Amino acid sequence: MAPIARFVFRPRITGRDNIPTTGPIIFASNHLSFIDSIVIPLTAPRRVQFLAKSTYFTGTGFSGWVSRNFFTSIGAVGVERGAGQAAQVALDAGRTILEDESAFAIYPEGTRSLDGRLYRGRTGVAWLALTTGAVVVPVGLIGTQEIMPVGSKVPRIRKITVAFGTPIDLSPHGSAESGKARRQATDEIMAAIHALSGQELAKSYNESPPAGTLLRLADKVFPRERV
Repeated sequence: MAPIARFVFRPRITGRDNIPTTGPIIFASNHLSFIDSIVIPLTAPRRVQFLAKSTYFTGTGFSGWVSRNFFTSIGAVGVERGAGQAAQVALDAGRTILEDESAFAIYPEGTRSLDGRLYRGRTGVAWLALTTGAVVVPVGLIGTQEIMPVGSKVPRIRKITVAFGTPIDLSPHGSAESGKARRQATDEIMAAIHALSGQELAKSYNESPPAGTLLRLADKVFPRERV
């Protein structure tokens, strides 16, 4: 698929030489469109695995067969979406991939940005890097939301940019068990993504605000860690 996709869409790709050819690496990217999970594996010089909704692998009939085989072929690993235990299971799946000396892609924002802004990163990406020793390659995607806007079924031909940044060694931040280390490492990753994508910063998490005045106040005074 890669040669055909590059011929049709002609993406502008920069920084491919920054990507280590061996060893565990994490591609940490902004997230603008469903198509992002296809764009990164098709433009990176290494086979990339990423997490995808388990429903892509459990459909029935011909469409389910097509979905299951397609996502398997591009390196997707099916997981249940959610917070708490579901989030940790997803991170453990990424850890297994990295411990196999492979490349893994993750969106620190957690979900797609519907307004084009870059949201605050969740600390799961830092936990993965600090736990496995993997370097992080920041990725800036520009224009992918124009190929497949939210709700669209058929991709449109549009110019996009895929920018791979300089690998980041997060080990100076400290242990993966330290909440402060995870937060500072994640902020460094998001700053690198912002430098590549040029998006407006949202300065908040990409999620609905807590319901109720007391919960909103508590979240400001004692902010929860999002993974």
